Amino acid sequence: MDIVWLYAIISVVIISLVSLVGAISLPFKTEKLKTIMIYVLAFSAGAMLGDTFIHLLPDAVREHGATLSVGLFVLCGIAFSFILEKLVHWRHCHMPITKTHVHSFAIMNMVGDIVHNFIDGIIIGVSYLVSLPVGIATTTAVVIHEIPHEMANFGVLIHGGFSKTKALLYNFLTALVAILGTIAALIIGSASASLTTFFVPFTMGTFIYIAGADLIPELHKETAPLKSILQFIFFSLGIALMALLLIVG
Repeated sequence: MDIVWLYAIISVVIISLVSLVGAISLPFKTEKLKTIMIYVLAFSAGAMLGDTFIHLLPDAVREHGATLSVGLFVLCGIAFSFILEKLVHWRHCHMPITKTHVHSFAIMNMVGDIVHNFIDGIIIGVSYLVSLPVGIATTTAVVIHEIPHEMANFGVLIHGGFSKTKALLYNFLTALVAILGTIAALIIGSASASLTTFFVPFTMGTFIYIAGADLIPELHKETAPLKSILQFIFFSLGIALMALLLIVG
Protein backbone atom coordinates (compact mmCIF):
# COMPACT_ATOMS: atom_id res chain seq x y z
CA MET A 1 0.00 0.00 0.00
CA ASP A 2 1.22 3.50 -0.80
CA ILE A 3 2.72 5.25 2.25
CA VAL A 4 0.24 8.15 1.91
CA TRP A 5 -2.71 5.75 1.99
CA LEU A 6 -1.24 3.88 4.98
CA TYR A 7 -0.70 7.03 7.05
CA ALA A 8 -4.06 8.52 6.08
CA ILE A 9 -6.07 5.38 6.92
CA ILE A 10 -4.27 4.85 10.24
CA SER A 11 -4.86 8.51 11.12
CA VAL A 12 -8.58 8.44 10.35
CA VAL A 13 -9.03 5.17 12.29
CA ILE A 14 -7.40 6.81 15.33
CA ILE A 15 -9.77 9.77 14.94
CA SER A 16 -12.75 7.39 14.73
CA LEU A 17 -11.67 5.65 17.96
CA VAL A 18 -11.87 9.01 19.75
CA SER A 19 -15.67 8.62 19.54
CA LEU A 20 -15.41 5.94 22.25
CA VAL A 21 -14.40 8.59 24.80
CA GLY A 22 -17.92 8.31 26.21
CA ALA A 23 -16.90 4.94 27.70
CA ILE A 24 -15.57 6.80 30.75
CA SER A 25 -19.21 7.35 31.77
CA LEU A 26 -20.15 3.64 31.78
CA PRO A 27 -19.69 3.19 35.57
CA PHE A 28 -22.37 5.82 36.23
CA LYS A 29 -26.08 4.97 36.36
CA THR A 30 -28.08 6.17 33.35
CA GLU A 31 -30.50 8.29 35.41
CA LYS A 32 -27.62 10.00 37.20
CA LEU A 33 -25.95 10.52 33.85
CA LYS A 34 -29.04 12.16 32.36
CA THR A 35 -29.11 14.83 35.08
CA ILE A 36 -25.56 15.78 34.10
CA MET A 37 -26.07 15.45 30.35
CA ILE A 38 -28.43 18.43 30.13
CA TYR A 39 -25.34 20.55 30.69
CA VAL A 40 -23.41 18.55 28.11
CA LEU A 41 -26.34 19.32 25.80
CA ALA A 42 -25.80 23.04 26.45
CA PHE A 43 -22.07 22.61 25.86
CA SER A 44 -22.80 20.79 22.59
CA ALA A 45 -25.08 23.59 21.35
CA GLY A 46 -22.38 26.15 22.10
CA ALA A 47 -19.69 23.99 20.49
CA MET A 48 -21.78 23.54 17.33
CA LEU A 49 -22.42 27.25 16.93
CA GLY A 50 -18.83 28.04 17.88
CA ASP A 51 -17.52 25.55 15.33
CA THR A 52 -19.82 27.07 12.70
CA PHE A 53 -18.97 30.73 13.21
CA ILE A 54 -15.39 30.47 14.47
CA HIS A 55 -14.02 27.68 12.26
CA LEU A 56 -16.25 26.69 9.34
CA LEU A 57 -17.54 30.10 8.23
CA PRO A 58 -14.12 31.82 8.17
CA ASP A 59 -12.64 28.80 6.35
CA ALA A 60 -15.42 28.85 3.74
CA VAL A 61 -15.07 32.60 3.17
CA ARG A 62 -11.28 32.39 3.02
CA GLU A 63 -11.34 29.56 0.48
CA HIS A 64 -14.28 30.60 -1.68
CA GLY A 65 -15.10 34.19 -0.71
CA ALA A 66 -18.38 35.54 0.66
CA THR A 67 -20.23 34.28 -2.41
CA LEU A 68 -23.89 33.57 -3.02
CA SER A 69 -23.13 29.85 -3.39
CA VAL A 70 -21.80 29.65 0.17
CA GLY A 71 -25.02 31.14 1.50
CA LEU A 72 -27.15 28.86 -0.68
CA PHE A 73 -25.27 25.76 0.47
CA VAL A 74 -25.81 26.81 4.12
CA LEU A 75 -29.53 27.11 3.36
CA CYS A 76 -29.40 23.66 1.71
CA GLY A 77 -28.10 22.26 5.01
CA ILE A 78 -30.90 23.97 6.94
CA ALA A 79 -33.56 22.84 4.46
CA PHE A 80 -32.22 19.28 4.44
CA SER A 81 -32.32 19.18 8.25
CA PHE A 82 -35.87 20.56 8.30
CA ILE A 83 -37.12 17.93 5.85
CA LEU A 84 -35.26 15.14 7.62
CA GLU A 85 -36.69 16.11 11.01
CA LYS A 86 -40.19 16.17 9.55
CA LEU A 87 -39.64 12.59 8.37
CA VAL A 88 -38.28 11.60 11.79
CA HIS A 89 -41.29 13.15 13.54
CA TRP A 90 -43.66 11.44 11.10
CA ARG A 91 -42.05 8.08 11.86
CA HIS A 92 -42.21 8.70 15.61
CA CYS A 93 -45.87 9.65 15.39
CA HIS A 94 -46.52 6.07 14.24
CA MET A 95 -44.51 4.51 17.08
CA PRO A 96 -45.77 3.82 20.62
CA ILE A 97 -44.35 6.16 23.30
CA THR A 98 -42.17 4.26 25.79
CA LYS A 99 -39.62 5.12 28.46
CA THR A 100 -36.88 4.39 25.94
CA HIS A 101 -38.47 6.45 23.17
CA VAL A 102 -35.66 8.20 21.31
CA HIS A 103 -36.07 11.96 20.82
CA SER A 104 -35.78 13.33 17.29
CA PHE A 105 -32.99 15.75 18.23
CA ALA A 106 -30.71 12.77 19.01
CA ILE A 107 -31.25 11.37 15.51
CA MET A 108 -30.73 14.82 13.98
CA ASN A 109 -27.48 15.13 15.90
CA MET A 110 -26.26 11.85 14.42
CA VAL A 111 -27.08 13.04 10.90
CA GLY A 112 -25.18 16.27 11.44
CA ASP A 113 -22.27 14.32 12.88
CA ILE A 114 -22.17 12.01 9.85
CA VAL A 115 -21.71 14.99 7.52
CA HIS A 116 -19.16 16.54 9.89
CA ASN A 117 -17.14 13.30 10.09
CA PHE A 118 -17.20 12.86 6.32
CA ILE A 119 -15.65 16.32 5.98
CA ASP A 120 -13.03 15.48 8.63
CA GLY A 121 -12.12 12.45 6.54
CA ILE A 122 -11.78 14.58 3.40
CA ILE A 123 -9.59 17.07 5.28
CA ILE A 124 -7.31 14.26 6.51
CA GLY A 125 -7.02 12.78 3.02
CA VAL A 126 -6.29 16.13 1.37
CA SER A 127 -3.68 17.03 4.01
CA TYR A 128 -1.74 13.81 3.37
CA LEU A 129 -1.85 14.48 -0.37
CA VAL A 130 0.02 17.71 0.42
CA SER A 131 2.72 15.97 2.53
CA LEU A 132 3.16 13.53 5.42
CA PRO A 133 4.11 16.25 7.95
CA VAL A 134 1.02 18.29 7.00
CA GLY A 135 -1.12 15.17 7.32
CA ILE A 136 0.24 14.34 10.78
CA ALA A 137 -0.20 17.93 11.99
CA THR A 138 -3.77 18.02 10.67
CA THR A 139 -4.56 14.67 12.31
CA THR A 140 -3.29 15.97 15.66
CA ALA A 141 -5.45 19.09 15.37
CA VAL A 142 -8.54 17.05 14.45
CA VAL A 143 -8.02 14.64 17.38
CA ILE A 144 -7.81 17.55 19.84
CA HIS A 145 -10.95 19.02 18.29
CA GLU A 146 -12.83 15.69 18.31
CA ILE A 147 -12.39 14.78 22.01
CA PRO A 148 -14.83 17.41 23.36
CA HIS A 149 -16.95 17.13 20.20
CA GLU A 150 -17.47 13.37 20.60
CA MET A 151 -18.10 13.66 24.34
CA ALA A 152 -20.79 16.23 23.59
CA ASN A 153 -22.32 13.95 20.92
CA PHE A 154 -22.42 11.08 23.41
CA GLY A 155 -24.19 13.35 25.90
CA VAL A 156 -26.80 14.35 23.32
CA LEU A 157 -27.56 10.69 22.53
CA ILE A 158 -27.86 9.81 26.23
CA HIS A 159 -30.19 12.74 26.88
CA GLY A 160 -32.12 11.81 23.74
CA GLY A 161 -33.08 8.39 25.08
CA PHE A 162 -30.32 6.01 23.96
CA SER A 163 -28.81 3.56 26.42
CA LYS A 164 -25.11 4.05 27.20
CA THR A 165 -24.18 1.02 25.10
CA LYS A 166 -26.22 2.13 22.09
CA ALA A 167 -24.98 5.71 22.41
CA LEU A 168 -21.38 4.47 22.29
CA LEU A 169 -22.11 2.16 19.36
CA TYR A 170 -23.95 4.73 17.24
CA ASN A 171 -21.40 7.42 18.03
CA PHE A 172 -18.65 5.06 16.89
CA LEU A 173 -20.51 4.06 13.71
CA THR A 174 -21.06 7.69 12.71
CA ALA A 175 -17.36 8.36 13.40
CA LEU A 176 -16.40 5.61 10.92
CA VAL A 177 -17.90 7.73 8.12
CA ALA A 178 -14.66 9.74 8.31
CA ILE A 179 -12.90 6.75 6.73
CA LEU A 180 -15.18 7.06 3.68
CA GLY A 181 -14.30 10.75 3.40
CA THR A 182 -10.57 9.98 3.51
CA ILE A 183 -10.86 7.23 0.90
CA ALA A 184 -12.91 9.52 -1.37
CA ALA A 185 -10.28 12.27 -1.04
CA LEU A 186 -7.38 9.90 -1.80
CA ILE A 187 -9.13 8.35 -4.81
CA ILE A 188 -10.03 11.58 -6.59
CA GLY A 189 -6.79 13.31 -5.54
CA SER A 190 -6.41 17.08 -5.74
CA ALA A 191 -9.95 17.49 -7.06
CA SER A 192 -11.21 16.37 -3.64
CA ALA A 193 -10.77 19.92 -2.34
CA SER A 194 -13.82 20.86 -4.43
CA LEU A 195 -15.98 18.55 -2.27
CA THR A 196 -15.50 20.91 0.65
CA THR A 197 -16.95 23.75 -1.46
CA PHE A 198 -20.37 22.19 -0.86
CA PHE A 199 -19.94 20.12 2.30
CA VAL A 200 -18.42 22.80 4.57
CA PRO A 201 -21.30 25.33 4.22
CA PHE A 202 -23.80 22.43 4.14
CA THR A 203 -22.45 21.29 7.51
CA MET A 204 -22.77 24.84 8.79
CA GLY A 205 -26.45 24.74 7.89
CA THR A 206 -27.02 21.42 9.68
CA PHE A 207 -25.18 22.63 12.79
CA ILE A 208 -27.16 25.91 12.90
CA TYR A 209 -30.41 23.99 12.53
CA ILE A 210 -29.60 21.32 15.13
CA ALA A 211 -28.34 23.82 17.71
CA GLY A 212 -31.10 26.38 17.12
CA ALA A 213 -34.12 24.18 16.40
CA ASP A 214 -33.37 21.09 18.50
CA LEU A 215 -30.84 21.53 21.29
CA ILE A 216 -31.60 25.06 22.54
CA PRO A 217 -35.40 24.45 22.70
CA GLU A 218 -34.62 21.31 24.72
CA LEU A 219 -32.64 23.47 27.16
CA HIS A 220 -35.58 25.86 27.54
CA LYS A 221 -37.65 23.06 29.07
CA GLU A 222 -35.67 23.66 32.26
CA THR A 223 -36.82 26.94 33.85
CA ALA A 224 -35.16 26.84 37.29
CA PRO A 225 -32.97 29.97 37.56
CA LEU A 226 -29.82 28.28 38.89
CA LYS A 227 -29.96 25.43 36.37
CA SER A 228 -30.64 27.91 33.56
CA ILE A 229 -27.56 29.90 34.58
CA LEU A 230 -25.48 26.72 34.61
CA GLN A 231 -26.79 25.86 31.14
CA PHE A 232 -25.69 29.26 29.85
CA ILE A 233 -22.26 28.79 31.43
CA PHE A 234 -21.80 25.43 29.70
CA PHE A 235 -23.18 26.89 26.45
CA SER A 236 -20.57 29.65 26.69
CA LEU A 237 -17.85 27.12 27.51
CA GLY A 238 -18.67 25.27 24.27
CA ILE A 239 -18.14 28.47 22.30
CA ALA A 240 -15.02 29.34 24.31
CA LEU A 241 -13.45 25.94 23.61
CA MET A 242 -13.90 26.40 19.87
CA ALA A 243 -12.25 29.81 20.17
CA LEU A 244 -9.40 28.29 22.21
CA LEU A 245 -8.82 25.59 19.60
CA LEU A 246 -8.46 28.34 17.01
CA ILE A 247 -5.78 30.05 19.13
CA VAL A 248 -3.95 26.78 19.89
CA GLY A 249 -4.16 25.67 16.25
